[in-house]
Amino acid sequence: MLKLSDFIPLTMLREGETGVVVDIQSGVNARGKLLSMGITPGVRVRMIKSRKPGPVIIGIGSSKIALGWGIASKIIVRRE
Repeated sequence: MLKLSDFIPLTMLREGETGVVVDIQSGVNARGKLLSMGITPGVRVRMIKSRKPGPVIIGIGSSKIALGWGIASKIIVRRE
């Protein structure tokens, strides 16, 4: 059974952990940019590097994507 604590901002994943995107809580422009990069609800992401306040680097499949801390914190994931 899922709990509310299972849903966290992407920035809370530890390096090496994976999660599934469940929501993007941002404005239309930022959301569109994330969607165009393949960051969509249902996609599995792997945290490669996360050091506040610097960039977050995630893996989706064989691709690596760097995001600013602010936008990464608006991506809600379910930790696996």
